[in-house]
Amino acid sequence: MLPDSLAHDHLKRGTAAYRRATLALFCAGFATFAMLYCVQPLLPLLASQFSVSAAVSSLALSLTTLTLALSLLISGSLAESWGRKPVMALALALACLLGLACVAVESWTLLLVLRALLGLALSGLPALAMAYVGEEFDPESLPAAMGLYIGGTALGGLLGRLLSGLLSDIGGWPLALGGIAGLGLLALGLFIWLLPASRHFKPQPLSLRALLDNFARHLGNPILRNLFLQAFLLMGGFVALFNYIGFRLAGAPFGLSSTVIGLLFIVYLAGIFSAGWAGRLVPRLGAKTVLQCGVGLMLLGVGLCATPWLVAIIVGLALFTLGFFAAHAVASGQVGVHAKGAKAQASALYLCAYYLGSSVVGYAAGYVWEHAGWLPLMAVLAALFVLAAWRAGRL
Repeated sequence: MLPDSLAHDHLKRGTAAYRRATLALFCAGFATFAMLYCVQPLLPLLASQFSVSAAVSSLALSLTTLTLALSLLISGSLAESWGRKPVMALALALACLLGLACVAVESWTLLLVLRALLGLALSGLPALAMAYVGEEFDPESLPAAMGLYIGGTALGGLLGRLLSGLLSDIGGWPLALGGIAGLGLLALGLFIWLLPASRHFKPQPLSLRALLDNFARHLGNPILRNLFLQAFLLMGGFVALFNYIGFRLAGAPFGLSSTVIGLLFIVYLAGIFSAGWAGRLVPRLGAKTVLQCGVGLMLLGVGLCATPWLVAIIVGLALFTLGFFAAHAVASGQVGVHAKGAKAQASALYLCAYYLGSSVVGYAAGYVWEHAGWLPLMAVLAALFVLAAWRAGRL
């Protein structure tokens, strides 16, 4: 039993402990998404090296995200008994080792197995990080802390893509994967050193009945269901736009090269800014207002991307990214606020909906693009975000 002085000692903005914790979570988010997405620019190299088709080469990413999504519910449940920081550190360490092991493989099948296991390992991080924030930060500081963590994921997604492309030009795909895994080890060391131990975590005995009851309680909470829907719609639309904007810009009238299209991921920098900015606005304006403003920026971005002017499209992508990370930071932070116990399982459900939206909407949007074209696709995405804004108004 913790003394009363500790029982109410949540992390508050402006303190050294708050700065250490947010930097540690930033490092964890960076490492997770850098290792997850670093293979995306390497797919042509992998296809050539292992003599596989472009579609088959994409399994190096899709298998990782699939195992991550499917194992989130399990890892989130186990963490209710095993703790927060130890499980996150172990998950990140295993992911780094698997990333380094990928460097030495000579079999395509073995590479896919290692990447699938890497997704399994990484599943121990996102839901637990969100649960840690929900338990350890005081309510006024929580949105800003969640925003910094989301900013770390944005930076990881950006640098994982950009650095792996640069390293592959120097020493091929093995150096790229090894270099990103090495950065992950550095982030792991900082994470272990900086993150304060949990003070408000209350372990639950492992029980299938209790775990199922927790899931049922979370799904029965209308506010949480609304937040899960936000995750599905927002991430689904975000992935759909970035999946097919490259096809749009490579064709007439733009004719951009793959290198130039790849540089468009620099708009992720807007997400790093907006995630923390949105979190700081929540105590002043309220979660509902900030969330709706984020979705509104996404709608504006979609509108600009529907135009035939390249400059307008680039501005639209930047506004779209700014709005997405702001909305995601707010929605994910509210999960910790409204979950009544078993916060890791609540976060796992949010992230499961998040990655499910990526899979379902991302695939369905491809069907719209192939059979109807760009403007109908933009109309579909706009409809998704109108629904998200309407549901956000019911929070």
